[in-house]
Amino acid sequence: AADKIRLIPQDFFAELCEQIIQHLNHKIPGINTAELCQRIQTSGVDINIGDLAKIANTLSFLFSTAARNNLSTEELVTTLGSGVSTLPKHAVQVIRHVWNEQGKAIAVSEDARNMATVGQFVDMKWKLGVAMSSDTCRSLKYPYVTVTLTVADPSGQITDKSFEMTIPQFKNFFRQFKEMASVLETV
Repeated sequence: AADKIRLIPQDFFAELCEQIIQHLNHKIPGINTAELCQRIQTSGVDINIGDLAKIANTLSFLFSTAARNNLSTEELVTTLGSGVSTLPKHAVQVIRHVWNEQGKAIAVSEDARNMATVGQFVDMKWKLGVAMSSDTCRSLKYPYVTVTLTVADPSGQITDKSFEMTIPQFKNFFRQFKEMASVLETV
């Protein structure tokens, strides 16, 4: 990860660190590595989304472990310096600054840790379509609904999950959502 961190400009690295801290503080549902990777690539840096996701996971582990052990800024920086693969100087400076400013606020209660093992729903989009024909069937003309769920996994990576439903399946899906809404109103 240290070799890939060297490629990331300091401002993008700082943004990534701040998003991770915000995610660990439950202020944002996750880190949109796809969007950040695209912006980094646009700036001329050759990095792929898989490498950026690994860096985000490593930093998330670093910050959550530091919070769990109540490390001071100096203890964290000293620990980073004694690592096998040393981080670039700009990365250590960013980590020091972000941890000094926002690190102490990370909630590490047992409840928060248990809750973090489940993904978090971020957004849902849907669209109605009609399949007109295919190579094997001349006249389909059946409607379907495509649903795209945006979720943040426990590490904070935001991903989209898409699926299609027939109209009867969608009606059942909708009925279940109405049941959830009515139960939530009684709470």
